[in-house]
Amino acid sequence: MMKKVPLRQCVGCREMKSKKELVRILKTTEDELMIDATGKKNGRGAYICRSMECLEKAQKSKGLERSLKMPVPQDVYETLRKELAELGTEQ
Repeated sequence: MMKKVPLRQCVGCREMKSKKELVRILKTTEDELMIDATGKKNGRGAYICRSMECLEKAQKSKGLERSLKMPVPQDVYETLRKELAELGTEQ
């Protein structure tokens, strides 16, 4: 029997993909935003593809703001860009 793969929707391209393919952005209880590499930390998570394109789309459409129910400051997007660049686009 095949194991069920958990799917999540990218806040940029709105496509459903497996959790492993996406990066989780986490809003902690203190309203801090961070990239959750493990995908297991507590807090509200939004998922995004590992591509700059999706990050740009999410910023334009305010997808992250909607998912996390809070405004996302410009410097957070800058940090995400840097971290995505370091992760490399795995597609």
